[in-house]
Amino acid sequence: MVSGIVFDMQRFSLHDGPGIRTTVFFKGCPLRCLWCHNPESINPKIELAFYKHKCIGCNSCVNICPTGALQNSERDGKSYNIEHCQFCWKCVKVCPSEALVLQGKVVSIDEVLEETSKDIPFYKQSGGGVTLSGGEPTFQFDFCFHLLKGCKEIGINTALDTSGFVSWEKLEVLLPFVDIFLYDIKHMDSGEHKRLTGVSNEIILENLFKLNDAGKDIEVRIPIIPGYNDSKENITAISRFIANLKSIKKVKLLPYHKLGLSKPWLFNNRRGILDLEPPKKEDLEEIKSIMREYIDKEKIY
Repeated sequence: MVSGIVFDMQRFSLHDGPGIRTTVFFKGCPLRCLWCHNPESINPKIELAFYKHKCIGCNSCVNICPTGALQNSERDGKSYNIEHCQFCWKCVKVCPSEALVLQGKVVSIDEVLEETSKDIPFYKQSGGGVTLSGGEPTFQFDFCFHLLKGCKEIGINTALDTSGFVSWEKLEVLLPFVDIFLYDIKHMDSGEHKRLTGVSNEIILENLFKLNDAGKDIEVRIPIIPGYNDSKENITAISRFIANLKSIKKVKLLPYHKLGLSKPWLFNNRRGILDLEPPKKEDLEEIKSIMREYIDKEKIY
């Protein structure tokens, strides 16, 4: 039975495609975006995370750890040596304040379909469905494929939220099972894209062209990160690039927010996340005004 690792399933989601949706968040991502708001999605494996402010210092976790992988730390409150961990997760089970939590769980296709099927009446009434997000859903390709296929077999509308950083051969296999692609464009300059995300953008832009040629419905999503990708030059370049792609039904701005900073500390992911002030309303309006010179204003959100 095909299974995968997810870190959340969010019902009644209103921002991940049309209508009321259930969003399934996959673990694993090939990008390392500096502003990532789901840092728990980067590692494809189940991870141990720590809410320092919840820790009451009872040491139950340290005392029960059979290998000494979990220790007290003067700097962070806890230290964790994954090389010594047996992944028994006894520490999580005995933590009385839920300061230690697991990010990710193994689920089967049937389990996910059972959960998502609960809201079929709402999907039908609102034009919604199921969205695969992450992380990058195609990073767990078999799980992604079988889940999309399973949704279509029971009549559920599907959306794939993707960075586009995946081989076209894989995307092409998914085409019959995806109703709409939620497709990220972060920066048009390849070198700057690599500095901000860890990967260049050539394959991402090529795949967007091919999806457009395949006639698939596409919603382009642009994260707006103040001082990093919100320049007039970059917004203009993005607008010009997508202006003639006929399959793009919507262009949605995703203003930076601080959600990633509020997430629990992942012991084996010490990468810093940008701490910025979200863009102001007038700045977003200025970006939209630039885009309207090239793109139908009815498509911009």
